[in-house]
Amino acid sequence: MASPLLNERNTEFYLYEFLNTEELLQRPRYKEHSREIFDATLKTARIIAEKFFANHNAKGDANEPSFDGEKIQMVAETKQSWDAFAEAGFLAGHCDFEEGGLQLPKTIMRTALGYISAANIASACYPFLTIAAANLLRSFASDRLKAQFLPQMLDGRFAGTMALTEPDQGSALADIRTSAEPVEDGSYRIRGQKMYISGGDQSLTENIVHLVLAKIKGAPAGVKGISLFLVPKLLLDENGQVTGHNDVKLAGLLHKMGFRNTTSTVLSFGENQGAVGYLIGEPHQGLKYMFQMMNEARISVGAGASVLGYQGYVHSLQYARERPQGRLPSEHDSNSKQIPIIQHADIRRMLLMQKAYAEGGLGLSVYATSLYEDQHSAPTEEQRQFAATLLDLITPVVKSWPSKYCLKANELAIQVLGGAGYIREFPLEQLYRDNRLNAIHEGTEGIHALDLLARKVPGKNFQAYQLMQTEIRNTVKEAQDKENLVSMATALEESLQKLDETGMALFAQLQEDVDRGLSNATLYLDVFGCILVAWIWLRQAIIATNALEGTVSEEDANFYRGKLHTARFYFEWELPNIQPKITLLQKGNNLPFDMQEDWF
Repeated sequence: MASPLLNERNTEFYLYEFLNTEELLQRPRYKEHSREIFDATLKTARIIAEKFFANHNAKGDANEPSFDGEKIQMVAETKQSWDAFAEAGFLAGHCDFEEGGLQLPKTIMRTALGYISAANIASACYPFLTIAAANLLRSFASDRLKAQFLPQMLDGRFAGTMALTEPDQGSALADIRTSAEPVEDGSYRIRGQKMYISGGDQSLTENIVHLVLAKIKGAPAGVKGISLFLVPKLLLDENGQVTGHNDVKLAGLLHKMGFRNTTSTVLSFGENQGAVGYLIGEPHQGLKYMFQMMNEARISVGAGASVLGYQGYVHSLQYARERPQGRLPSEHDSNSKQIPIIQHADIRRMLLMQKAYAEGGLGLSVYATSLYEDQHSAPTEEQRQFAATLLDLITPVVKSWPSKYCLKANELAIQVLGGAGYIREFPLEQLYRDNRLNAIHEGTEGIHALDLLARKVPGKNFQAYQLMQTEIRNTVKEAQDKENLVSMATALEESLQKLDETGMALFAQLQEDVDRGLSNATLYLDVFGCILVAWIWLRQAIIATNALEGTVSEEDANFYRGKLHTARFYFEWELPNIQPKITLLQKGNNLPFDMQEDWF
């Protein structure tokens, strides 16, 4: 089978119809760009993805990195992919021209990176983490630290990581044990151990910049005592020259079911004299700073999950078109020619479901990215604040919904291929394994559910939630003017009303017993996400309807008909599934919570 990446017509749709990215050219930051530059950037990303990333996706999976006691051994193509990505300027793609960047909109960069993820998400992790780490340093580090480390991160000489999790503490960061002790020169000595650190060691770059959460001796208890430190693998002098090894050691590699070509490491800090670390920002504010990188990574996880779901869809679609097997039930002549399996109803159902999940996830991800862009470059402070508020609300959903439903898409893709779906000669089983990690990357579904229900929705007197309601109801009103969309508009309005009622019921439960009130938060997150994606699909349906009312080519007409039909499928087959969940939530059904440990 060939290895298709993203459907370019679909990519064009999201950027220039769903988002109208060309409007960004009116903003001062992008006035020197053009649609041609945007398209050329995407073409470059696709070429790099096909030539330098796709070529070792299976090879890196089958030959994961190893450690010989001195150095990480990796398939050679991984280094080549890193170098190609860096040489294209993508590590600094969104940075200012003055920094040596391309000054591209975040939406263009997110789409460009989508090609890379589709080709090889494991090798893509190294540059993606570095981009996010560099963004954090740019926002919060001192001028001295930025001068020492940022240029090398942006040109590909240094990589970056985030080091949060510890062997005894996963997501419960309030109880981390890694310590930081100040010394006379203003630096700190870091001691502790971190694990599951992606890219924590590798053989791609001259140096690695670890962003490490630790507690300064005597710091307040809990998250209020967490500080953030830059801890390099190799120490530098004031001129940026390497002076020796820091007291950071690779304690071991972990072996995951997916993302196998991304090193997953256990790192020991300060086994000897103490690892030299430099405080970023103010003491005890580390978690606040790290949330910038974490939230950026969460959108990346959602986008990556969507891309992997889409990859499974395009592979299984191609297979279904080419694989002859069986006949329709109405055909009684056993000597008749077998038909491609795409003509069988159940295959079409599974393909349609994949399309609904994957393109719903992609639409949600690019929408979130547009909010991230507006948060930083929209013309007015009001617009920037609006985008920031809405993005903060939906980030848990952007991370979690694609991670759940695009994994289901991969499961369906395997089923379409039948026995071929489970063998390594086809990419589906690897796609599934890779995507399975996204439900845990950057926080489990349960953690994001607690965040959404306990903090994001009721925050600031429901301000963000009300903004979201207004946005959705504006779309509903627009759709009601289209005869073919009235039923979908009505269904979304009714679902939004049910979400309101469910939220009120849950907040009443929270007032009575916070533990019980939050015990079904994951179900609430699921309902919230399904409604949000229904909105994304209704927006796509409006665009498709408007296009079909005009003059389009037959190829485009089929594209838009596919969008409309998939939107109808989502509304009639998927959205109704929220009702039994809503019933459980509104009744405060606490059967899972009430199950006693001894009863298991």
